[in-house]
Amino acid sequence: MQRREFITLLGGAVAWPLTARAQQPERVRHIGVLMVDAENDPEGQSHAKAIRDGLQKLGWTAERNIRFDYRWAAGDAGRIRAFAKELVAMQPDVILARSTPATAALKAETRTIPIVFTTVSDPIGSGFVANLARPGANITGFTNFESSISGKWLGLLKEIAPHVAQVGIMFNPETAPYAPYYVRPLEAAAR
Repeated sequence: MQRREFITLLGGAVAWPLTARAQQPERVRHIGVLMVDAENDPEGQSHAKAIRDGLQKLGWTAERNIRFDYRWAAGDAGRIRAFAKELVAMQPDVILARSTPATAALKAETRTIPIVFTTVSDPIGSGFVANLARPGANITGFTNFESSISGKWLGLLKEIAPHVAQVGIMFNPETAPYAPYYVRPLEAAAR
């Protein structure tokens, strides 16, 4: 074999993996989304659109390189658990959980699929993350309020209606297991 033929063969062999990769279609990533809202809820639809729009700005476009599977639980704890099981069985690349109950249900179903949560009030107290700086495990995300805000809410209420003498708190422990996160600071501010 002459030198020129050898260089041509070697160059072709080096370029082949690049050519093979270039011809392959882009891998479509799969995102499971567990929403606690009803599918026809305008706020839930707004959040779903924000997710799609935000990812699109980063180059992730539905049907080109990303696929979404939404599950809308309509605030029903049983549906949240069933949909969590269903989404995990689909083995998506990542699951987005919108709420504390959705995150808790997903955590019960998987320790391997990455879970990103939003609108979780107390991710540390709920046992989702070790701490906010280093969440650990397969769960990370964004918290929507810091607990001391509830004391501020009470202060605001007293400014608006100074004659208020009693305040009641209502919550469903099945869908709002994080309520004590807000109740303790509220009680402290009430004193």
